[in-house]
Amino acid sequence: MILSEQEQLRRQKRQELMAMGIDPYPAAEYPVNVHSAEILANYVPEKANYQEVVLAGRLMGFRIMGNASFAELQDAEGRIQLYFRRDDLCPGEDKTLYNTVFKKLLDIGDIIGIKGYAFTTQVGEISVHVLEFTLLSKALRPLPVVKEAEGQTYDAFSDPEMRYRQRYVDLIVNPQVKDIFIKRAKIVSTMRSMFDARGWLEVETPVLQAVHGGAAARPFNTHHNTLDMPLYLRIANELYLKRLIVGGFDGVYEFGKMFRNEGMDRTHNPEFTSLEFYVAYKDYHWMMDLTETIFQTVAQTLHGQTKLKVGDNEIEFAGPYPRLTISGAIQQYAGVDVDAMSEDELRKHCQGLGMDVDTQMGKGKLIDELFGETVEANLIQPTFITDYPVEMSPLTKKHRSKEGLVERFELFVNGKEIANAYSELNDPIDQKERFEDQLRLAEKGDDEAMAMDYDFLRSLEYAMPPTSGIGIGIDRLTMLMTNQVSIQEVLFFPQMRPEVIKEVSSDSEFASVGVPEIWIPALQKMGILTLAQLKEANPNKVFNDLGGMRKKLKIDAAMPTKDEVVAWIA
Repeated sequence: MILSEQEQLRRQKRQELMAMGIDPYPAAEYPVNVHSAEILANYVPEKANYQEVVLAGRLMGFRIMGNASFAELQDAEGRIQLYFRRDDLCPGEDKTLYNTVFKKLLDIGDIIGIKGYAFTTQVGEISVHVLEFTLLSKALRPLPVVKEAEGQTYDAFSDPEMRYRQRYVDLIVNPQVKDIFIKRAKIVSTMRSMFDARGWLEVETPVLQAVHGGAAARPFNTHHNTLDMPLYLRIANELYLKRLIVGGFDGVYEFGKMFRNEGMDRTHNPEFTSLEFYVAYKDYHWMMDLTETIFQTVAQTLHGQTKLKVGDNEIEFAGPYPRLTISGAIQQYAGVDVDAMSEDELRKHCQGLGMDVDTQMGKGKLIDELFGETVEANLIQPTFITDYPVEMSPLTKKHRSKEGLVERFELFVNGKEIANAYSELNDPIDQKERFEDQLRLAEKGDDEAMAMDYDFLRSLEYAMPPTSGIGIGIDRLTMLMTNQVSIQEVLFFPQMRPEVIKEVSSDSEFASVGVPEIWIPALQKMGILTLAQLKEANPNKVFNDLGGMRKKLKIDAAMPTKDEVVAWIA
């Protein structure tokens, strides 16, 4: 591993601390009794409150001014200024704790604990006067430098790939990111409270499944060695939740991870979080009403209002929401009457629009593709799209009055689907026929077709009550409620390609061919990271470049001779 000059220096400081008998990573509990935000919100000089403060957090800045210094501490709830005075920290003759440990061996990024009292500086800033401090964890890597000038922040850690790959650093230096995830947690807790108040049961269902069902998607495949059988990461939890309705629960819900082996873009991640819940004796009309209540309540809880700015749009989450059939929406926005068209006519129309469609797509799939091409982007305000073709919805009850359709809706907001709901199919004979239709699609090459789930069919044969169910994408809902355009911004650790880590030979490997330890960093700075690279290098160039590196790195050692360099490479 190649260490920067800063990293090398911090490791030296760690060694110095240990030599002084100071453990840079102590194990004992540190008795924090308050957070920065509470002090800043509630300290009143006249009351002289917060006189026994115990804080812990990360050092984010220093202003050392001789015998007194200021620093900035960041804890879980914000930042607060600290004031250090040498004679308070070191009342006796020995001033080592201030002069050496504080001034020379602490760095930005170190985690410390402090004890002291709140006060107000001469310029009116609430601060903590430190009487004791303890190093709790030494940072061996420097934080990215965040510069501020004229009210603008210039962040050295703004590259999205770096931020997502090192989210821990992102959270430290970009405090606003933390708020997104706090809101995400509040979204989930708000909905959980609503469901618990209605008496529904939160449950867990299998992530590893023998049959991938409940959605039209490509699964991730794995293998169970002991049972010697293939398994799939779930693409949905729907079929297991319905089994619980059969078992006698009137309402069940689950916040869970789903996995779909499909593309990645600004609104799709192969691992995502979905809420699904199912309620007995309800239908999709009831579910639309409840969905309006859920979205309105979440917006109100997070923001204190139901009208939110999302990108360039202002979206009103208070109901009622417009309700359009899928064919009516296509008629309205594309001027096409899909009900009056045959499958071939519809395919030709789609091809005329330049859409990528083929003969494997039935009429329902073509309608879905045409809807996505011509309608979705227009659905900015929350809108229910209802009454889908039966081919598109193999788990949905047939429409009670419209032949060839099912009782299904999807909720669209800001041009994206956020929720999908049904009056659930509970006729086991009809369900078996729908699964068989899916098998025929799979035979034609549709790798998103559902598999036959015989155990689920058996559960329906014991009778499932009329039921309505819904799936809500938590990631997309969080994007809406926090005004983010990329799903990666609302996932702590989005899926990414493996990090490319350069191979580096160890110091002992370089030493084995005669390279003195003091010259190894110079070779690495020259781009010679492995013995193989050294063996392929030009001896004359290595010798000449070492001379330049000696000055640049201020190496206090005599230059190796040209013959010595040749010997390293030979």
